[in-house]
Amino acid sequence: MTNPHGAPIWYELLTADPDASRAFYDAVFGWRIEAQPAGPLDYRMIDTGAGHVGGVMRLSPEMQAGGAKPRWLFYLGVDDVDATAGVITNKGGQVRMGPFDLEGVGRMAFVADPQGNPFYIMRGASDAASTAWDRKAPGKCNWNELNTVDQAAGNAFYADVFGWTYPDKLPMGDMGDYVFVQAGADTIGATMTARAEDAPPGWYFYFGVPDIDAAAEAVRANGGTVRMGPMEVPGGDRIIFAAAPDGVLFGAVGPGKQEPRA
Repeated sequence: MTNPHGAPIWYELLTADPDASRAFYDAVFGWRIEAQPAGPLDYRMIDTGAGHVGGVMRLSPEMQAGGAKPRWLFYLGVDDVDATAGVITNKGGQVRMGPFDLEGVGRMAFVADPQGNPFYIMRGASDAASTAWDRKAPGKCNWNELNTVDQAAGNAFYADVFGWTYPDKLPMGDMGDYVFVQAGADTIGATMTARAEDAPPGWYFYFGVPDIDAAAEAVRANGGTVRMGPMEVPGGDRIIFAAAPDGVLFGAVGPGKQEPRA
C-alpha cells in the first residue's frame, strides 16, 4: 500500500441486512454491491464502476450482542499498525480489537479516538494505492466529517497520531468552527462540534453523485430519509445528509447547479 500515513483507504458498512442495504445504496449511488459474499464471511465488495470504495459486512447476532451496531466506518492507512496502535493508546485512544492479520488483505486494528469515535487502522498487503477516497469521483468517498464532543482535543489527537494538519476553518456562529483536515497533500474533510439535534458524535462520510437532486429522490423512493438538503456548501458543491431505511446516517455530494449561458 502506497497511500501516505493517515490517508483514508477503505469504507465499510456494518448492517444486519446486506440484501436490503445492497438494494438501497445501489439505487442511490449507482454502486454494484455483490449479491452474495465471495467467501465464507458475509462480506460484499462495493464496486463503483471505477474501482472499489469499500465493503459491506453482515452483523451477526453474536456481533450485535457484543455491542456492534449498523453504521459506516473507515480505515486509515498507516505505515506500521502495531506502532500506531501504541501511539493511539498513549494519546488517550483505545485499541478495541487487534492488531490482527487477514491473509492477502493486510494487518489492521479496530480503534477509537479519546472521545470514543471508532475507526480502523490498516497496512494493506498490496503495493497498489487505494482509490476509495477521491475528492471528485462519483461513487467514491468525497468527504470525511468528524462530529465530536471535544473538537480541540480530537484535532490534537489526529495530528499527533496521523500527522494531520488544519490549514483553514469556516466560522459557523453558535455552531463553532468547521475545521478543514489535511492528510498529506489532500484536504480530506473537516471536524466540527457535535450537536445532539443534528447527529450523534462520530465519523460521517459523503459519497459522490453526479446529480444531488436525483440522489435525494432515490433516497426517498427507496425508504430512506433526507435529513438535510439538498443545499449548497462553500466551494459550490451541493450535499444531502440522509438516513438509510435502517437508520444508518450518510451523506452525498454532487456538483453545484450550472448557471445557464446567456
